[in-house]
Amino acid sequence: MSDDDSADGAVDPRNRLNDMTGSEWTYALRSVLSTRYPTRGPEAYAHQLRRMHPSPKPPQLMAELLRFFTKAGGHVLDPFAGVGGTLIACSLEGRSGVGVDLSPEYAACYAEVCAALDMAPQPYVVGDSRRLATIPEVTARPFDLILTDPPYAQMLAKAKTGERKKRGHAEATPFTDSPDDLGNLGYWEFLAELTELLRDALALLRPRGHLVLFTKDLQPTAEHHNMLHADIVAALRELPGLEYRGYRIWHDQSQNLYPFGYPFAFVSNQMHQFILIFRYVP
Repeated sequence: MSDDDSADGAVDPRNRLNDMTGSEWTYALRSVLSTRYPTRGPEAYAHQLRRMHPSPKPPQLMAELLRFFTKAGGHVLDPFAGVGGTLIACSLEGRSGVGVDLSPEYAACYAEVCAALDMAPQPYVVGDSRRLATIPEVTARPFDLILTDPPYAQMLAKAKTGERKKRGHAEATPFTDSPDDLGNLGYWEFLAELTELLRDALALLRPRGHLVLFTKDLQPTAEHHNMLHADIVAALRELPGLEYRGYRIWHDQSQNLYPFGYPFAFVSNQMHQFILIFRYVP
């Protein structure tokens, strides 16, 4: 088979990563994903229910990542499952998924979403992802992909500014009030706990499988630049066998602009998140 054949619609037999043709592969390599997913109607995938989570990931976005980093029938782990964006995407794309999360409320929401969508639920375990090796659903067989959106270090545990404050919703919206929730930890403690959790998770990933995780930077302070994505990359590169492969940027067009700092100082509107990509080569 020639390269032209692959680009024109046939999947190269050497492709062990996904089921994409050459042209599909090329399009999937764009560094910025700019989206405005609907929040109403059938294409919202029960967003009216999933919005109970402070940062629900759109199933369509997670599905795009699944299509690149797994083949049909692939096995996917989300150790911070939330209200199930990754698991919904697995169902849509013919993958099997396992989700783990501390919150029984989020687990119940995911079950409600599946009922609303007439979708068979994927396995969802209410538990602590720092103890993945003790969860039978997780250890049954190796995963092809770990795809997750960890809780960011105290980002949502702080009072809100900008649009939410303007609308009278300035209160903090932590993921949970559990002391075991990484989202309630300070910056460096969060980074250390996340690194150790993912160190253990790598044992569940097949060789040449991928770890793909979302993160968002905090506003800089005098003490630190707070580029959380860079600190996560630096920490995870120290894990044996884990290669950093680069990032994609998700530009969420549904976010509203707000005049932070006006008229005195520059304060960025962060309209994007980083999608960090690692490959496990033990």
